[in-house]
Amino acid sequence: MYKIFARYSNSLIPLAFDSDMAEALKNLYSSAFYDKLGIAVSKVYPLFNVAEFRSEIYSDEFENMELKERMRHTTVVLHKFLPQNYTDDIEIVYKTINQLKINGIGEEGLAFMFLPDYIEFYGLDYFETSVPALEFVTQFVSCEFAVRPFLLKYGERMMAQMLKWSLHESHKVRRLASEGSRPRLPWAMGIPFLKENPEVVLPILENLKNDSSEWVRRSVANNLNDIAKSHPNLVIETAKRWKNISAETDAIIKHGSRTLLKQGHLEILSYYGLDHREVGISNVNIHNPKIKIGDSLEFSFSLANLKNAEQKIRLEYAIYYKKQNGQNTKKVYKISERIYPACAEIVITRKQKFIPITTRVFHSGEHHLAITVNGAENEKYSFDLVI
Repeated sequence: MYKIFARYSNSLIPLAFDSDMAEALKNLYSSAFYDKLGIAVSKVYPLFNVAEFRSEIYSDEFENMELKERMRHTTVVLHKFLPQNYTDDIEIVYKTINQLKINGIGEEGLAFMFLPDYIEFYGLDYFETSVPALEFVTQFVSCEFAVRPFLLKYGERMMAQMLKWSLHESHKVRRLASEGSRPRLPWAMGIPFLKENPEVVLPILENLKNDSSEWVRRSVANNLNDIAKSHPNLVIETAKRWKNISAETDAIIKHGSRTLLKQGHLEILSYYGLDHREVGISNVNIHNPKIKIGDSLEFSFSLANLKNAEQKIRLEYAIYYKKQNGQNTKKVYKISERIYPACAEIVITRKQKFIPITTRVFHSGEHHLAITVNGAENEKYSFDLVI
């Protein structure tokens, strides 16, 4: 069962999925899809041979290809049937997208991610042609992954272009500026200079901090969260600079600080007025200290606001998962963040599922649970996972 999602363009992609979902995703490259694509390309480029294109697509290896393999396969086969002059090829890509829209084919279908891949694979040496192509295609299907090799090769020149994109009239192009420049974009090619010197990203984020699109603002927050993992002070300085500009900007700061909050970073906790010293945690109880794969860990605890005044309390819990080498790896889960009345006491119960996903492998043995209050972790309690 898949539980974790990423957004590719406006489509949700599961980052963790079972075999049925993997099969469904790769089957986006279906006979019906290639029919629609072939009709559109042949309409704008009459020399395009639809029958031969389909024959090349359905090679002996096609059935065993996974999603990304089918994407690249589509890119390479399409290239064989275009003029193979990159400038002319991209002109056909423009016209094909316009024809797809005329034909009622919706924007942002996941299968069309081969279009950004075409620019990345064949256009890296053609900066002047590929940059406008990325700008155009991203308004049909996101180019956030395709832009990464251009950043790696062209560095400052590409960052200057992305700064211009951050002022573009299309929110999809503005999002490309932010999402494409994330230092730690999931699934994407790493860009060392963005990790080492994320200050170069800040002018882009400054332009987008009050963007009218929630989709863009969410990307800005994710970019800040990436930066926080290696340069926390840069994010804290940004948070102070942006504080109270607007409700939307405050929300960006909060979401962009989520890693720092989970880590209990003192300065960001202070920024949000979170103090653990006058909060009491007691009666921690693991109701089923021995569980199996597929079960849920059930636990409860008592919380007390020890102040004679209301205060904000951020509640989380950490699970220390046992690794194959016998060590434990920590994962923090948020419970709530809200104002508690003076001297309030409350009992809180929670469940944590232990269902296999592709991003975590479970191992038998002793695991641990700890309750975290305003960034401060309390005593660990043990439970056993039996596989």
